[in-house]
Amino acid sequence: MTACKIIRDPMFLRQKSKLATKEDIGTAEDLKDTLIANQKTAAGLAANMIGKSKRIIAFYVGTLPMVMLNPQIMEESGSYQTKEGCLSLSGTRATNRYKTIVVEYQNMSMKNQRQQFTNFIAETIQHEIDHCNGILI
Repeated sequence: MTACKIIRDPMFLRQKSKLATKEDIGTAEDLKDTLIANQKTAAGLAANMIGKSKRIIAFYVGTLPMVMLNPQIMEESGSYQTKEGCLSLSGTRATNRYKTIVVEYQNMSMKNQRQQFTNFIAETIQHEIDHCNGILI
């Protein structure tokens, strides 16, 4: 298990991440391990939070960690306002999220997937995809 240090540099975190390839599976594994190591304080992580500017996110579905490579939100519905915190930043900030999203992504075997998520899991995915896009709440 390789847990990595969390990056807190806003200049680095504001850079858009590059597409992940099969050569980035090791980074995806490190991201999952870092999520597990921070499970008391983090619902999700993006690769740039461990210093890798790649479109990879990890989050919990119940108690199981899930990893997505190159996630893209294809559909969204049920807009609402919320406050979120971030492991890379102090405090909480107001942001807009969607209750239901449909995401296209690649799994750890680089197979294309399409899946619907709702509620807190959807919120977490949206937060992490924002990280991939260089958007900080």
